[in-house]
Amino acid sequence: MNIILFGPPGAGKGTQAEKLVSHFNIPHLSTGNIFRANIKKQTPLGKKVKAILDDGNLVPDETVVAIVADELQKDEYINGVVLDGFPRTVAQAKALDHFFSGNGSGIDAFVTLSVPEEELISRILSRGQGRSDDTPEKIKTRLKVYRNETEPVLNHYKKQGLVKEIDGVGSIGEIFDRILDALN
Repeated sequence: MNIILFGPPGAGKGTQAEKLVSHFNIPHLSTGNIFRANIKKQTPLGKKVKAILDDGNLVPDETVVAIVADELQKDEYINGVVLDGFPRTVAQAKALDHFFSGNGSGIDAFVTLSVPEEELISRILSRGQGRSDDTPEKIKTRLKVYRNETEPVLNHYKKQGLVKEIDGVGSIGEIFDRILDALN
């Protein structure tokens, strides 16, 4: 099963991805985790990504697509994947669709978590990851970038009839139950 977990920063994608991975016994591919690991190791990719993210911007499509396509070719993804943080643009979505169709598979579900903006800001400020862009001003910039550049991905998958919209407010368990209900 190939699942895209979608939503704005702070919606709970990473938390729900862990639960989906455990439930369906498929791996989690998070571009954020890949980027954070590279930033921590201070690789050339990590340095490039850090500078982009520190400005509150998104990593360019071609960089992200290349990283994801390379990762998805590993054997561990043969039975499916939970994608978190990708695709973030329509160009990335089209590249992902092309990748899967070339491998005889596709997206089974596009799960989007809906959370009010005030709640998102509160969650991000309280999660304490210590990111350099976790300030109220930078968070608002990230949310604006999300609305302008990332939300159109939702429409791309709506046209394919794959979108499952989930209320992302409540306990972790309640939200997960809503996701499972939508997937069944």
